[in-house]
Amino acid sequence: MNTGRTVFSQLIEFLPHQQFQKCVDRFGGGRYLKNLSCWDQYLAMAFAQLTYRESLRDIEACLGSIGSKLYHMGFRGKVARSTLADANEARDWRIFADFAQVLIAIARPLYALDPIGVDLDQSLYALDSTTIDLCLALFPWAKFRKHKAAVKMHTLLDLRGNIPTFIRITEGRVHDVNILDEIMPEPGAFYVMDRAYVDFERLFFLTLSSAFFVVRTKANVLLHRRYSHKIDKSTGVRSDHTVILTSFESASVYPDALRRVTFLDVEKKKRFRFLTNNFTLPAPVIAQIYKSRWAVELFFESSTWCTPSDVMEFQEPIALNRPLVGSLDDCVRPCSARRLLVA
Repeated sequence: MNTGRTVFSQLIEFLPHQQFQKCVDRFGGGRYLKNLSCWDQYLAMAFAQLTYRESLRDIEACLGSIGSKLYHMGFRGKVARSTLADANEARDWRIFADFAQVLIAIARPLYALDPIGVDLDQSLYALDSTTIDLCLALFPWAKFRKHKAAVKMHTLLDLRGNIPTFIRITEGRVHDVNILDEIMPEPGAFYVMDRAYVDFERLFFLTLSSAFFVVRTKANVLLHRRYSHKIDKSTGVRSDHTVILTSFESASVYPDALRRVTFLDVEKKKRFRFLTNNFTLPAPVIAQIYKSRWAVELFFESSTWCTPSDVMEFQEPIALNRPLVGSLDDCVRPCSARRLLVA
């Protein structure tokens, strides 16, 4: 029999409690619901996600069954579902969002030297979104189409460690490219995106911020070739051109030259055309950078950072490490087929 500490308490020990308290003080989290502290609220929601709880009633019942061990797990009071529901609704989400950034700042250096499959020293981020289908009758605020409701989860993933550095929940009708307005570019970093993010005014902002982008171009983008560069076709690269935009609307917002790399996937017999503002990396590396974007798709498939029931009451940016398990109306949601990966 294990007579030592619980696994949960050992995990919680790594959390910087003083930094969490600073986040609480910053947004006045201790002013309401005195019988449930912000720390106990955080522990309850973290416990719920790690143990796959499915509703507020499930959380209450599970914690109640181990009442004698709650103190040793870090709790300083009982957790009632009504109190937890009030805390989730009333307390400022920015407390947990700021604490998430604290944890990200701790975690990222641990993976700084991890290989990413690309010969690149700079930071590499993948930006993408996934659509979460909802029931229109239950979530009328999330109307997506005539008979369908949905929300989008926009994610900026640091590919060194696959750590999400930005998550934004929006209505399903919000176009992906609008999220570029909410991201502060990191100078020298690379941002890889699909065709949904081709907006030259926003891409030029990345250039002005000394950041690099690799994006798959659209067929209707009008370009004029200025220079052709030598290539090695054995790498799959079919062309490497310096180009300029010829459309007045596009050229007026992106007056600088661009680089267009064409790559042939021999297995799928499909050509890919990429646009980038980086002129120094070899053309095969540009193709490899775009290929690494697949990591964000795998992140969506293998993670349950957010599920339909979790977002029904949360339309603001969510805290990355705040598990929103269970709805506020206390009903049990179906168990998700996906399970989270505990990092």
